[in-house]
Amino acid sequence: MNHKILVVEDSRAFRNYLFNQLSQIGYEVICAESLAEAKHIISQGHTFFCAVLDYCLPDAQDGEVIDLVLATKQKVVVLTATFNEKVRERCIARGVLDYILKDSMSSVSYIIPMMKRLFNNQNHHALVVDDPKPVRRHVSQLLEHQYIRTTTAIDGNDALKKLQENKDISIIITDHDMPHKDGIEMIREIRQSVSKNELAILGVSSSEDKTMTARFLKAGANDFLNKPFNQEEFYCRVHQLLDMKEANNELFRLANQDALTGLWNRRYFFNQRKEQPKVDCHVAMMDIDHFKKVNDTWGHDGGDKVLTSVAHILNLYFAESVVARFGGEEFCIQYCGDFKEFTQRLDNVRQRIENTTITYQDNPIRVTISIGVAQGDDSDINQLLTLADSRLYLAKNRGRNLLVSN
Repeated sequence: MNHKILVVEDSRAFRNYLFNQLSQIGYEVICAESLAEAKHIISQGHTFFCAVLDYCLPDAQDGEVIDLVLATKQKVVVLTATFNEKVRERCIARGVLDYILKDSMSSVSYIIPMMKRLFNNQNHHALVVDDPKPVRRHVSQLLEHQYIRTTTAIDGNDALKKLQENKDISIIITDHDMPHKDGIEMIREIRQSVSKNELAILGVSSSEDKTMTARFLKAGANDFLNKPFNQEEFYCRVHQLLDMKEANNELFRLANQDALTGLWNRRYFFNQRKEQPKVDCHVAMMDIDHFKKVNDTWGHDGGDKVLTSVAHILNLYFAESVVARFGGEEFCIQYCGDFKEFTQRLDNVRQRIENTTITYQDNPIRVTISIGVAQGDDSDINQLLTLADSRLYLAKNRGRNLLVSN
């Protein structure tokens, strides 16, 4: 993944500030202070994630450096000391990402979250829904220019199909007036199963209907924008939606994942059971044998290494299932499938852990696990967990490093 950023800026203060700030967030920053230096760097064949360019340089006072860098198909952000509408329009028309006024350090600091946003955009997939092909292409190009991957759909029905086919879609930009199923009908259908926190939707429309904004928002859109829209405002709206989605994702992760192992926690385990359709799934409870001895011998850091190693193995064998850390050295797996296959895979895990040497500070640690399994039926999940837990303790009482399923 490309982490290089080109900064061309004749002010030493701004140049050093950008170098330090961008370096701190993980970019390799290459600096120049003139058009001549920029030409030399470009001639070396570098490919940049983005270039931050001062509009007026000592040897290029009319934005020549912008054309130089854009000619090499690099993405560009322009810095300028004075705001000029004609210059701004010229920059946007050339295809730059943004145009930032360089009147203070606080103004220039806008570049830092912007670069974080662009980098994160590579993880997003947008669905563009509109019936005219030129409009779909235009919106897609705007998004792809910001490193957002796109898929297109011609109407609401097509969009619902594409959404099913592409589970990683994180944002939808949809028009209202379309054949077969309009944007508002489509949003209502999506919101029956997918929340605003899970999937962001930006409604757009050229309609003069004054109620259009409210209709979109009441149907479940996260935001609305009138067409024709200003490119900068479009980017701001999209970025704001993605910022909010990422913040919600992080809050969800903090609330539902175990901080040490990365597995789901008890909260998530029980919540997802409530939300999913009624399905018979089997449950296994497992416990690391003599874990107190591990902590007493190697300390809590050694114990943490054992917990993360066991969690990693559980994830390897049950990537498609819900694997949770219930607390301490206790884990739980919910598996939907053949019960015999489940018990066989669990026993394979037991043997894998028994035969794995966990290294901590150059010292080998060996552990085993005990497992209790309950077969899914119409029983309440709490009853299944109680049964699996009782079989876990039976495995402990029989000598540990055992699986008990009946």
